[in-house]
Amino acid sequence: MTIELDPSRFDAVVFDMDGVITDTAGVHRAAWQRMFDRFLTGRSLPPFSTTDYLRYVDGRPRPDGVARFLQSRDVTLPMGTPDDPPEVETVWGLANRKNLDFLRTISETPASAFPSSVALVRELQTRGLGTAVISASRNAARILESAGIGRLFPVCVDGIELERLGLPGKPAPDIFIEAARRLGSTPARAIVVEDAIAGVEAGRKGHFALVIGVDRGEHADELRSHGADVVVGDLADVTVLAS
Repeated sequence: MTIELDPSRFDAVVFDMDGVITDTAGVHRAAWQRMFDRFLTGRSLPPFSTTDYLRYVDGRPRPDGVARFLQSRDVTLPMGTPDDPPEVETVWGLANRKNLDFLRTISETPASAFPSSVALVRELQTRGLGTAVISASRNAARILESAGIGRLFPVCVDGIELERLGLPGKPAPDIFIEAARRLGSTPARAIVVEDAIAGVEAGRKGHFALVIGVDRGEHADELRSHGADVVVGDLADVTVLAS
């Protein structure tokens, strides 16, 4: 399916980072899998699965993902604090344990960007549309630099900014609204591009003009049912009409 964007209808496009711009969603999922597998060892509980990742973790701030998954298994841990070391069994301790694993992986193997996504961003910029990238991760700037696109986006709203501004994470729409605001736009004139269920939910809740879901072979129907207006397999399927 090919989508044609009419630049006269929009001022801005806000992209999620992991899985949309950078090929890092799989790295995140593997890090979550390893962390939860170790945590669940010796407990008579169902193991962490791809469905769990998509339903409870993907696109959300790390402690939110930990808390939601543990709740699904009727496990209660103290919240702890962001400074908890990774060996401590608190929500923040498990979140930091996963983050340590992820950072170790990308330090050994640099992140990569999807060429078609980068090409679309540059095409939008040449047509005068504002472009921003968002991420619940506090490591967004490091990942973009690792992928060689640290200067691609004029606006980046990440996990550090979420905390600084006191904004809730996805599926609340605040991170997308803030990115659009920084581009001088509003949801009524902006597009959200997301691969996470929580992300398309946020786009719908924020009343964005268009929510594009990116499905790389896993959950197209769920993206549609949770808020995507259209779903593509790759951003090569999105074209910009000549103005």
